[in-house]
Amino acid sequence: MTARGRCGSGDVALAVPGAGGAEPAATAAADSPALDARPGRAEAAEATALEALRVPDALSARVPAEQRGAGRDDVRLLVSRGRAVTHHAFRELPEQLRAGDVLVVNTSMTLPAAVNGRVGGERVVVHFSTRGADGRWAVELRAPRGAGVTGPRPGGPAGAVVRLPGGRALVLEEPLGPSAGARLWWARAPERVPEMLRRYGRPIRYGYTDRDQPLSAYRTVFAVDSPDGSGSAEMPSAARPFTVPLVAELVRRGVLFAPLSLHTGVASAEADEPPYPERFAVPAATAWLVNAVRAAGSGRVVAVGTTAVRALESAVGADGVVRPAEGWTDLVVTPRRGVRVVDGLLTGLHEPQASHLLMLEAVAGREALRRGYEAALQERYLWHEFGDVHLILPDEERNAPDCFSNEW
Repeated sequence: MTARGRCGSGDVALAVPGAGGAEPAATAAADSPALDARPGRAEAAEATALEALRVPDALSARVPAEQRGAGRDDVRLLVSRGRAVTHHAFRELPEQLRAGDVLVVNTSMTLPAAVNGRVGGERVVVHFSTRGADGRWAVELRAPRGAGVTGPRPGGPAGAVVRLPGGRALVLEEPLGPSAGARLWWARAPERVPEMLRRYGRPIRYGYTDRDQPLSAYRTVFAVDSPDGSGSAEMPSAARPFTVPLVAELVRRGVLFAPLSLHTGVASAEADEPPYPERFAVPAATAWLVNAVRAAGSGRVVAVGTTAVRALESAVGADGVVRPAEGWTDLVVTPRRGVRVVDGLLTGLHEPQASHLLMLEAVAGREALRRGYEAALQERYLWHEFGDVHLILPDEERNAPDCFSNEW
């Protein structure tokens, strides 16, 4: 059985878990990835479709939805179908999908990744970003700014010892990226970092929020513990509004769920930049389900969050078939690269300069994305991880764009 792929000109064969074929666009998990060369710098330097838009500070969601209203799902849902825009409550999501659609969800657990520390006499906050396969951690040192928020701090220097709670310490070894002004550094960390984070850490928080929140506020209904304690430095927030009753209703209506994982690293709070390589895993059952839905033409593949797009698109070969994959992905999805298996996307609202918007443009198209964001501003939707969400669905009468490889 074959079905026409979303991108390219060839037919897509239904993949059986473990079958051979084109390799996914991910590096092997044997070694830590070469994070010193960030992918996507050239294209991310280009203006996004929304470069001219400005989001007022008043539209930042400062507390979780359950503290503003009736519950986690008490947020608004902006729906873009091609260039058409409609407005809904998130609880109406089941009415926007149909039986046979598959929601691809990220099961990564959010870690309490912020820990107080000292470098000599200087107080710092350490953001633990990513654990490398060699046992080191990519970390960012931040300057405390009072009221629980932090500001940027120069990275390094190499050899600096950062004292941590409980008599632990980490040693900065080398920067990720160009040494001048590097934000993230590889550090030799103490053993059992996840255990230390559980005892002394707290969720990473940025200045647009009003106050610290419990870790539970940063975990989604899909999150599961990893055997090795790995997780995300920042919440895969597109899934935050889902509740158990809403998931049950979607299942009752015939919507399918396909789990995968991508452990997010620390984003830049001050300057938008393309993502660093991140660890991901697409299990055999998810690869099979996505291929089956596409081959049968029975539904749409809708990623819940940009992290789910990155992971799933990292597991698809040039032939459009998804295969089980795990390791590190350096894939940056842009309009030039396109998407091969994702038909739609449920995501938060991103800053106009954010590199995430290149991915959204790859899914929606530039004009559709512009219209959606202009409507969100006009209707005063809320931004950031505690804010409202945007469902991008295809204009099914419009021809799918061609796809290109991840080249720069």
